[in-house]
Amino acid sequence: MSATNSDFLIIGGGVIGMMTALQLADAGHRVTLLERGECGREASWAGGGIVSPLYPWRYSMPISRLSRWSEGFYPELSLRLLEETGIDPEYRQKGLLYLRVDDAEQALDWARVVGKPLERVGADFLYAKEPQAAPGFESALWMPTLGSIRNPRLGQALRARLMAMPQVTLCEDVDVERLCVEHGAITGVASRAGRFAAGQVIVCGGAWAAQLLRSAGVELAVRPVKGQMILFKAPPELVRRVVLMDGRYVIPRSDGRVLAGSTLEEAGFDKRTTDEALASLRDSATRIVPALADCPVEHHWAGLRPGSPDGVPTIGAVPGINGLYVNAGHYRNGLVLAPASTRLLVDRLLGREPIVDPSPYCLTGSRGA
Repeated sequence: MSATNSDFLIIGGGVIGMMTALQLADAGHRVTLLERGECGREASWAGGGIVSPLYPWRYSMPISRLSRWSEGFYPELSLRLLEETGIDPEYRQKGLLYLRVDDAEQALDWARVVGKPLERVGADFLYAKEPQAAPGFESALWMPTLGSIRNPRLGQALRARLMAMPQVTLCEDVDVERLCVEHGAITGVASRAGRFAAGQVIVCGGAWAAQLLRSAGVELAVRPVKGQMILFKAPPELVRRVVLMDGRYVIPRSDGRVLAGSTLEEAGFDKRTTDEALASLRDSATRIVPALADCPVEHHWAGLRPGSPDGVPTIGAVPGINGLYVNAGHYRNGLVLAPASTRLLVDRLLGREPIVDPSPYCLTGSRGA
């Protein structure tokens, strides 16, 4: 078994794994990160980049706490990565318009309780903000503070930053097959590229996390949930901000391209796209912004979310195996919760005061199986 000469070994090079590596390296620790493919190319690449749960008032308090802490993190991170790597993650804070919300009063009550800017606006405001939105709406909900980030470029920037840090060893195309445990302690991992010795291992494997932990006899209630999305090639400013209706959304990019998503499918690890999903997504997008019907669909893809029963991620030590930790199960909110969930775990690893109460995220018998 080859030694990593690192303080921490991280499995999984998505946004969760890369942010964990960045924070540990910033704190002066040596880190080795293993990724089965190329960093940032799984769920972190496939999502939309909205920096908020879609309907935040419908989520439990553990998710809300992480989401609220994370929200203000991306503007600073985006500027840092642009300065350090020259890659712009394109953080945009243009707000979000909600069309046709059945539980609007509940949403407004939630916003008052948590102090979140959210208001009901009339048609004049709606169409001034988004002239191409579907006609005929007399009102909408408006969240001015919502931001979005171009998640593929965020992944590229995080990867570039880690590769430039001397205390980080980034190993791609390393498919970890099992965790190695001896006498109740982690000793490393076995992969097709060989074995890596480590006394502290962090599993950030996304939809694959449960398989990894099962190799050590640990059950984690995380499963792959497929999501398909499409990308329109549209002129700049056709869509100016995120618009959400009936659970589907459109997200503009700075160059005019518009993402539309997404599906929720229980299909195991099958990432194939389907004509049915393409037609459904296109229909949803053109109902939100009818002018998109005149724009070609440039790309259609699928990704695998790490689904969990209640959407609350598991963050912390694995009971019974000294030195083994997990950060997985973020479901639809991996990008949203990544800053807070990684900070929470790093706080625990380094003995710092945690940013939130860690107990709702601990791996227990009821949450693990």
